[in-house]
Amino acid sequence: MRSSALPETSCGYLLQELQMIWDEVGEHQFEREKVLLDLEQECLEVYRRKVDRANISRARLHQELAESEAEFTHLLLSLGERSLPGRPEKMSGTLKEQLDSITPALREMRLRKEERVNQFRAVQAQIQKISAEIAGLSEYDDSSTTIIVNENDLSLKKIEEYQTELQRLHNEKNDRLQRVGKYIGTVHNLSAILGMESSMIITKVHPSLNELYGISKNISDNILAKLNSTVESLEEEKQKRLEKLHHLGKALTKLWNLMDTPYEDRRRFSHVTSLLSSSSIQVSNPGSLTHNIIEQAEAEVKRLDQLKASKMKELFLKKQNELEGICNNSHMEIPSQSEMDKLINLITSGEIDHADLLTSMDEQISRAKEEASSRKAIMEKVERWILARDEERWLEEYSTDENRYSVSRGAHKNLRRAEKARVIVNKIPALVDSLIAKTKSWEEERNKVFLYDEVPLLAMLEEYNMLRQEREEEKQRQRENKKVQIQVVVEQENVFGSRPGTSNRHLSNRSLNGGFNNAIPLNRRVSMSIQQSGSNSSNSATQGISFVTEGRKMRRQKMFARPSLVSQLRDETASVVSTFSGPLSP
Repeated sequence: MRSSALPETSCGYLLQELQMIWDEVGEHQFEREKVLLDLEQECLEVYRRKVDRANISRARLHQELAESEAEFTHLLLSLGERSLPGRPEKMSGTLKEQLDSITPALREMRLRKEERVNQFRAVQAQIQKISAEIAGLSEYDDSSTTIIVNENDLSLKKIEEYQTELQRLHNEKNDRLQRVGKYIGTVHNLSAILGMESSMIITKVHPSLNELYGISKNISDNILAKLNSTVESLEEEKQKRLEKLHHLGKALTKLWNLMDTPYEDRRRFSHVTSLLSSSSIQVSNPGSLTHNIIEQAEAEVKRLDQLKASKMKELFLKKQNELEGICNNSHMEIPSQSEMDKLINLITSGEIDHADLLTSMDEQISRAKEEASSRKAIMEKVERWILARDEERWLEEYSTDENRYSVSRGAHKNLRRAEKARVIVNKIPALVDSLIAKTKSWEEERNKVFLYDEVPLLAMLEEYNMLRQEREEEKQRQRENKKVQIQVVVEQENVFGSRPGTSNRHLSNRSLNGGFNNAIPLNRRVSMSIQQSGSNSSNSATQGISFVTEGRKMRRQKMFARPSLVSQLRDETASVVSTFSGPLSP
């Protein structure tokens, strides 16, 4: 078409024009063939160059297509995807058609890769930042840090691994922040209890822990170790101060008890004594273990120590009076004055431990109260026996009164009292027997002699029974003598006749008193009875209430003069016996 359209420019036309020129010139045939051969060679070279260019272009298209396919395949592998939706697995058509079909898919994969790389870079940046915070690099700069992303593995599985690592680091960071916050809270609490400045302590560990500085907290292992060490040191200080206050509280309580300090004075240090039963964990009130409180408690202990020596004598005398009161009320043995004087001298010279002495006195008072309680039932019967004896003595005196039946003022009251006294006196033997049984049981149980005003009670009761029996025998002899004397008087009256001026109502006191000449004196019997029970009374004295030194027990002299029950019994018996020297009751 081009040859027909442009005949002037076609090769055949030019060749004909060249033949015409050669014919006109008369060019030799050899030259003609040579020129034509050159023309053919030049045309061949032009065609070859065109073919070579076409081959090169085709090869380039093959290479581009291969590179695109390789890149596409690499992107699929790096992104962890099998294929791209919408792109056929097998391509057909010319090279340019194939290249045009893969180019959009390749562009899509490149966009996906870029997004995935950005995701990896963001996750890795956060991982590096949190790792730096955990490592203690508080001045971490995101801009100066190069994030290297492995583009050969951009799969979702890999990014999930990074996200898992990031979550783990987040959890670790939160855990460390919580631990740091807990440590800081503990430091605040302990500082408040101990009266310290918590901000200074926390800043000393690391400035970032103080919120006033406005920087992120350092949560490294080193900081956690320092915080833990700080908390442990504060706990140790808290324990030391609590132990010191325990010691001071016990000392205060001991001194208060020694000196009977009133409640008002004790209340000022109730916050110290209230800690005696508290452990270190239980103490949480702010300001409860400050240096000021410890210094105040130490000053109070020092002051009370200075007052203790001056008040010990007063306290000892008070407890001594209490002990003597218990002993006097229960008619038990009381300490001797010489022994008490020795103890007071020891207190004054400071050669004896005041606390041990008062503790010993308290123990003795406790033992005395316990023994008084055990003697209570017996002492009640002894009191009844003493009252019954008083009634018996009054009845004896009343029975010897010749005017007891006379009509006089108050005679009917004496008659009623005499009736009641006879009832009481008739119960004395049973009461005495019961007392003897209870006393023996008490002595067997405690393995000691029951003393009443330093005299064995059993000896007193047995002595009373003997005297009572002797009185009964004496009364019987007096009644027999009276009968004999009356009979002699009657016989004399029968022989000589009655004498108006004589009276048989008055008998000779001397003859009646003669019946007592053979009786054993009371003083001698009491002394014999006491001598027989001497070993028991000695044991009682050694087993009585000890007052300071156990093992140094001996019979002590009474502090206060008090009439003995035996001497009282002796006087009363003598008075009763003397009544028989007068007229006998009908």
